[in-house]
Amino acid sequence: RAPKGDISWVSLQVLAWGLRGLHGAVREPRLELQWEDQTLWTPVIKDFTSNPNFPTTTFLLTLALPEEEQLVPPIRLRVWDRGNRELGILMGQGCVRGLGRYRCRTPSLEQPPCQEQPPGPGDTGTGSYTVLSMPDPAQLPWEEGGWRQEDEEEEVDWWSKFYTALEDKGEIQWGTNRDRLKIYGCELEAVPEFQGLQDFCQTFPLHKPGGPPVPGQDPEPVGEFKGLFCIYSLPEEPGVPAPPQHFQQLPPSKPQDCLVRVYIVRAFDLSPRDVTGLSDPYVRVSLGKRTLGQRDQYVPNTLEPVFGRMFEVTTTIPLEKDLKVTLLDRDRLPPDQEIGSTSIDLENRLLSNHRAHCGLPTLYHTAGPAAWRDQLCPSRTLELVAVTRGLPLPEFSPDGSAVTFNHRTFLLRHFESGPPTFRHPGPPRERLALHVLNLCPFVPEHLETRPLYSSAQPGLEQGKLQMWVDVFPANLGPPGPPVNIDPRKAEGYELRCVVWNVRDADLGDTNLLGQRMSDIYVTGWLDGLPEQRQHTDIHYRSQDGHGAFNWRFLFPFEFLAAEKLCAIGRREHIWSLDKTVLKVPPKLILQVWDNDKFKADDLLGILELDLTKLPHPALTPTLCKAIPWEPCSIPWRWCRTQALAPSPINLFRMRRVRGWWPCTVQEDGAQRLSGKLELSLELLTAEEAEERPVGKGREEPNKYPMLPAPRRSKSSFLWLQSPLRLLRYGIRWRYCGWAGLALMAVLLLFLMHVLFPVSIP
Repeated sequence: RAPKGDISWVSLQVLAWGLRGLHGAVREPRLELQWEDQTLWTPVIKDFTSNPNFPTTTFLLTLALPEEEQLVPPIRLRVWDRGNRELGILMGQGCVRGLGRYRCRTPSLEQPPCQEQPPGPGDTGTGSYTVLSMPDPAQLPWEEGGWRQEDEEEEVDWWSKFYTALEDKGEIQWGTNRDRLKIYGCELEAVPEFQGLQDFCQTFPLHKPGGPPVPGQDPEPVGEFKGLFCIYSLPEEPGVPAPPQHFQQLPPSKPQDCLVRVYIVRAFDLSPRDVTGLSDPYVRVSLGKRTLGQRDQYVPNTLEPVFGRMFEVTTTIPLEKDLKVTLLDRDRLPPDQEIGSTSIDLENRLLSNHRAHCGLPTLYHTAGPAAWRDQLCPSRTLELVAVTRGLPLPEFSPDGSAVTFNHRTFLLRHFESGPPTFRHPGPPRERLALHVLNLCPFVPEHLETRPLYSSAQPGLEQGKLQMWVDVFPANLGPPGPPVNIDPRKAEGYELRCVVWNVRDADLGDTNLLGQRMSDIYVTGWLDGLPEQRQHTDIHYRSQDGHGAFNWRFLFPFEFLAAEKLCAIGRREHIWSLDKTVLKVPPKLILQVWDNDKFKADDLLGILELDLTKLPHPALTPTLCKAIPWEPCSIPWRWCRTQALAPSPINLFRMRRVRGWWPCTVQEDGAQRLSGKLELSLELLTAEEAEERPVGKGREEPNKYPMLPAPRRSKSSFLWLQSPLRLLRYGIRWRYCGWAGLALMAVLLLFLMHVLFPVSIP
C-alpha cells in the first residue's frame, strides 16, 4: 500500500548487528522491523548469552517513500523471545523516525568507490568503510625544504605532552617535531568530526512494552538494538541495474576477546562531599563482573585530584561492553559516598571507522616513554585501512621515502625537512605511513573530558573527569607497553639567597640632632611558606640609605617542574588526618625594613622575584631601575636605537645569578623606587645541598661562598648598648667643636666662681 502524496521507490538496506542489554531470562530473541504493511524478521539468535549478534546481518527492502519528510512513516522495532505462543514473548519495542537522514547518493559506475558519500544522520557512516578525505600533497603546508621542526633537548614523558597541550589549548600544530596530545573539552562521542562513534552502527533504545509513557517521563529502557539503515533511490529507467549492496566487508560478528587499558588522569570541578567543602576522591572502574580500584588510594582534601592511574582488564566484546568509571569520596567509616560516574560503550570504539580504539600519535617511536603501543605498525595499519575501505594497497618505494595511497603520492620530505631529531625514531617507511595516517579522519592521541553524573541528583553535573581508553583485540597480537602516567612527585630544592648590600634606601627616622637616618635590615621568605621567614642583622644609623650585610638565607622547598609550581603540604586543622597540598608559584619575597625600638618598624621597600621568570639584574646600582626590563637607549652618540628587553631568567635552568634588583613601594597608585638590593641567588637540588652544606647568616659552615663580616661605619651601633660611643661617634664634633669649647669655658668659670668665692673688701 503506497502512502499518499508524491512517492519515490527506494531500496532500504538494513544492517541488523545485534541486541544488547535485554533484561530477564532471554533464550532465543529475534527482531521484527515493520514499515507500514511490510515486515522484516531477522534470524533467531540461538545462544544470546554467548553471542548477542544476529547470524545474518544485512537485509534489503523495497519501499515507496513520500517526497515530503513529514509524511514518511517510522520504522517500528519489536524484539520477541521464544515462548509458548506462536510469536513468542514481546521483550521490548522501539521506533525509528526521520528516515530522510539515512538517504544516500546512488554511486556512479564511473566513480571510484572511495568517493561515495556515507549515509546516516549527518552522513555518519556506511557500516563497511568511511570516506577518506585526504589533502592534495601539493597543498600541504610545508615550507621550503620541508616542514619546520624543533629540536628536542631531552626526552620527555607523558606529562610533558600534557602540560604542553594545556599551553597550546589542545591544538595540534603541523610542522612541529614533538609529540602532540589533543585535549578535548568533551567526551569523544561528542566531538563532531567523529560522528558520535556510531558511524558503523547506531544504538536504538528499546523500551518496555505497554501503554503510552507518562508525560514528562522517559519510558523505562529494557535493551538496545545496534544497527544502521541506508536508503538508495531506485532508477526509474528500465534496465538500469539496482544500486549495489552497501554494507560490505563487515568485521566478524563473533565476540572478540580484548585487552582494555583505562587511563585516569585527573578530575576537576568536583562536587564536595565533606563538611569542610572538600572531598577525598578515589577511582573505581567496573567492566562486566570485575571491579578495580581501592579505597585506600585516594587523594585527600581536594576537588581537583590528580590520579595518574592505569587500570588493565580483559573482556569479551560485546558481552561486556559497558565500561563504568566512578569517583567516590572516602569516609572514615564506610559506605563511601558516590561523587559521580560515567559510562563508555567500548563496542562503538572498537567498531568505529574512525579508529577510536587507540589514538594515533604524532611521531613514531620504537622505544622510550612514547613508544608505539598499538598492535600493528603504521605501515600494516595503512594496509588494513586500504582493505577495509575498498582501496588499493599502499605502494611504498624501496627506501620507504614515498608512498602511493588513495590515488595520491606522498613523500617523506613533505613532512620531515631532514633526519629526525627526536629519540628512538623508526624506519622511514613507518614514519611516512604514520604521517599519512594522521591525514585521515582518525582519532589522534588524545585526552577526553567526560562529565560525571550521580543517580542521587540526576541531570546535575557533579564534575569532570579527564581520561582515555585503549582497546586491543586479542586476535591482532600483543599490544605495546602501556603509557606511564604516574603523577610526578615534587622534587626537593634549596634556594640560597645572599643579601650583600642595600643602596639608596629611604631614610625613615630623624636622630636627636635632626639628621635623617634608618636602621636597615632585610627579611625574606618563599611565597606560601611564611614559617620560613628569615631576617638579616641590623645596619644601624645609616644616613645615606646604604647597608652592608653579607647574610645568607636558606629556603628548602618542593617543586613540580612540569607545572612550575611549589607543592606545599600542611594540615588545615588540628584534627585533620591528611595534609592538604597547595600549589603556588616559586616566588621569593624580600622586604627592606627600618628598625624602631619604641614603635612598629617601617617598611621601606618590597622585592618579589619569580624564580621561573627572573628579570635580568643590573650590573651596578646606578643601572638598577624600578622596572629592570625597561628598555633604555644605548649611550652612544652615533646610535639612538632602543635596546631590546631580554628574556626572563629561569633559575631552575641557570641555577646561579647575581646582581642588583630594585625595591619599590606603592605610592599614589604607582610604584616608586625606594631602594636597591644586591643579591646572589643559587638553586640546588636536595642532594646537592646535602653534599655542600652551608649555615644561615654567617654561621658555620661558612662557605660556597665564604661570607666575611660586613664593613660598616663606626657610627653603626645601637645607642642603648653603647652610650659612651654615642658621645664619640654620634655627635659630629667637626661642625660643633667651637660651640662645645665655648660652652665648656663658661661652665668652668661658673664652677670656679662657686667653689672659690672672692671676698670683696
